[in-house]
Amino acid sequence: MATIVTPGTVVGTADKNSPGAGTAEENGNLVALLTGVVVENDGVLSIETHNSMLRVEVGDMVIGEVVKLNEKNGEIKILSVEGKANRSVMADQEYAQFHVTKICDRFLHNTADGLRRRDIVRAKITEAGNVIRIDMREEENCGVLWAICPPCGDTFEAELNGDWNVVCRTCGNQSFRALADDFGGEAGKAVMNGSGKRWSGAAEAQFAKGSAGRATFIAEDIREDGRERTYFRFEGEGGQGGRGRRQKAAPGCRLFVGGLSRDVEEDEIRDMFKKHGKVTDFALMKDDAGNLRGFGFVTFESKEMADAATAALNGQKIKGRRIGVRDADAPRDEKPRRQKPDGARLYVGNLPFKASEEDLQALFKDHCDSVVVQWATDNAGRKKAFAFVTIKPETKGEEVAKKLNGFEMMGRNLRVDMAKPSGGKRDNKRGGKSGGNSGGKSSRELRALAEEEADAKKKKRRPKKD
Repeated sequence: MATIVTPGTVVGTADKNSPGAGTAEENGNLVALLTGVVVENDGVLSIETHNSMLRVEVGDMVIGEVVKLNEKNGEIKILSVEGKANRSVMADQEYAQFHVTKICDRFLHNTADGLRRRDIVRAKITEAGNVIRIDMREEENCGVLWAICPPCGDTFEAELNGDWNVVCRTCGNQSFRALADDFGGEAGKAVMNGSGKRWSGAAEAQFAKGSAGRATFIAEDIREDGRERTYFRFEGEGGQGGRGRRQKAAPGCRLFVGGLSRDVEEDEIRDMFKKHGKVTDFALMKDDAGNLRGFGFVTFESKEMADAATAALNGQKIKGRRIGVRDADAPRDEKPRRQKPDGARLYVGNLPFKASEEDLQALFKDHCDSVVVQWATDNAGRKKAFAFVTIKPETKGEEVAKKLNGFEMMGRNLRVDMAKPSGGKRDNKRGGKSGGNSGGKSSRELRALAEEEADAKKKKRRPKKD
């Protein structure tokens, strides 16, 4: 009994035999294209089958199912060839491809605007070489013959309503299909395609949404009894592989935390906030390299917990920097700003880096009633060479500045003066800020930055010791 082969089986080699009916040469081998028995006749290998298969030719009309849709092209699986015996198509011609411009005589942004998967279509073969290509545009009897509604699965019916030419009677969904003239078994439907017409504003708005606008959201199945659906979910996980969206926090429960040092420890910040209540969400923002960006968000179980954390931690120093804590969802004009301490504000420059805030506070304490020190730091929390000192009573500001200006502290002569407002005074002639400072820094801050640059240059010029 002869052995039956199936499509794809190697039945011989090209150096010994030639391909005949039902076989093809591939990489030096002869491969079966049909299911049947191998027959050799004068060195030619063929496949004999009880149900002979046919090959499509240019000009054939085929019926197929849409199986693949890309943005500008797609593919159908050929089910039958009209006008020929009811035989299966050869394995190497089972699928045919088309371009978006070959669907209908109307501009389509995307193949999904005129077809959907599982649609049954009629098309004309335009190429029958290594790749089978089809056209549904040139003849009225080509196009969609039958289609189902993606949301509910019921059958579409032809009905013209503006740009939409099919409707689902079950869920009311309306859409556009490149209809064949005999769509649904009735003639005269091709005119509903609106050949050559522009799309309306409503249709263009739908297409402009991109993939989201064409997505299929499964509605309640028409075969169900209406009971509410329940879906299994692991505890703590959302959809899309467990990376679901965070639930929106109740008003006043979500806090913004800013002014953080770049080298702060996440666990340290988390533990600080946990002391004031149950934290339901915690995230410090990072850049693409995984470095902290200096801010984050903390969400509490209740507003009372969030308010307690704000009152206790706003303005607290962590690694030399004062952090800011506020309601993340409050309107911009309602978000509290950090208040400057009352009193006379003095600028203190040329500070020794080995000095501490306590050293500076002790120096001023001998000349006033109260002292608040604000030492400038960089993004990493390192101290700069200047600070601002606020003293009370305010009337002693000028007097204390004159006394301590030039005072030697740890080998450096301090520069002490009254600090000016951060924006500077308005220039009456130009209407701009004094000193041409477009960066919003006070003259004292600019002076301090210049001092740091000068010190850095001196260090570079110092000769190295032997």
